[in-house]
Amino acid sequence: MGLDVSPEEILITNGSQQCLDLIGKILIYPGDRIAIERPGYLGAIQVFSLYEPVFVPIELQSGGPDPAAFEMAIAGDTAKLFYGIPNSQNPSGITYSEKRRKTCADILAGTRTIVVEDDAYGELRFSDRSYPPFKKYLPDQTLLIGSFSKIVAPGMRLGWICTPQLIMDQLVVAKQASDLHSNILSERIASRYLADTNIDAHIRKIRGVYREQRDSMIAAMQNDMPEGVTWTKPEGGMFVWVTLPAGCSSMEVFTEALKKQVAVLPGIPFYVDDGGTDTLRLNFSSSDTERIVEGIQRLDRVIRSLAA
Repeated sequence: MGLDVSPEEILITNGSQQCLDLIGKILIYPGDRIAIERPGYLGAIQVFSLYEPVFVPIELQSGGPDPAAFEMAIAGDTAKLFYGIPNSQNPSGITYSEKRRKTCADILAGTRTIVVEDDAYGELRFSDRSYPPFKKYLPDQTLLIGSFSKIVAPGMRLGWICTPQLIMDQLVVAKQASDLHSNILSERIASRYLADTNIDAHIRKIRGVYREQRDSMIAAMQNDMPEGVTWTKPEGGMFVWVTLPAGCSSMEVFTEALKKQVAVLPGIPFYVDDGGTDTLRLNFSSSDTERIVEGIQRLDRVIRSLAA
């Protein structure tokens, strides 16, 4: 990432979700304005909601947050936090362009808004192209978080947060109150794995598999989906974001697809303003090509029956 980071700036956590909870505990008070992507990550919405903030959703475009909406959300230095996933965003799969990152960083510079940069999917890019993190532009203003679950094993529940020392001191106290310490057995297993394994080669293998599965899903949708259905083509990660034809309900698609043994996630929970009624999140990371193609064909029949 091009960052100069000391071990003292990193805290290991029980999954990256705990990072979000600790951030909420020490930084968010009832009524604080929290800027968040639209659609936004459900896990962040859930955990931050416990601390009763006011969410300010910022529409995502193909290259990242809408600059005008972003500037308006940050204007007046009233947003306590901006939470975003710049790489292969969950749920949309969108990756911020380098230009959009710089634009957003320029808007944030000089404000008191803290950036919570979730990089859970940063290693899962499908090309050699990578972009600077917000932490590079705003080192003293950004909390960078990540996870081993996407690159090693989900069940280990190991995450990390990289943060300035002042905030680190508060995070350590909050973590001690939460769980005393992270799962040491999982930490030892991960440590030995990283010592004994070429993690970069392993990540390259994951990228290749996921890229193939993404391509299979996109190709199947191009072949089978009815007119009016659109979708993203993610540069990495695990998800494709689908927009349904006008008048087609994502909840109805969800219900009928389950009857066909196809699991999709309606977009509604990813919105803090009652949006997403015509959107779906599809996951290509846990199925092989044959199952992906069959699943898209079944989903196509469901959508056609409901859109008719």
